Amino acid sequence: MKFKLPLIVVSDIVAARKFYEDILNQKVILDFGANITFEGDFSLQSKETWVEFTHKTENDILIKPDNFELYFEEEQFDEFVERLQSFEIQYVHDVTEYPWGQRVIRFYDPDMHMIEVGESMASVIKRFIDQGLSVEETAERTQHQLNM
Repeated sequence: MKFKLPLIVVSDIVAARKFYEDILNQKVILDFGANITFEGDFSLQSKETWVEFTHKTENDILIKPDNFELYFEEEQFDEFVERLQSFEIQYVHDVTEYPWGQRVIRFYDPDMHMIEVGESMASVIKRFIDQGLSVEETAERTQHQLNM
């Protein structure tokens, strides 16, 4: 068996597609109308068809469960955060830096699915080296092993 991709249910597939394309720069690889797959290997499914497929009611579909997130990485993190300010979105939290140095921001999509965008670890390592940390100090701070 092979896991293929996560699928999230959305109330307005047009608005959801616009969000993922405009804000997160995702590219559609398949569009079946009620189901859209992005090249990052995740899909959107319309709530109407999901209810039909699963034999559930619309009330069974949870809004804002806060028990999962879609995680993206961004090489140009500062520019992304600046660009994000031009959109009307609800934030989970502003930029946070973890002990290993990675900066992240979390917000919700139009259907209240949590989105995390993190600075890529390659960018974190480059930032630390540029700030004057040695290779050894950078490896220790980022919790990444040195490749000898």
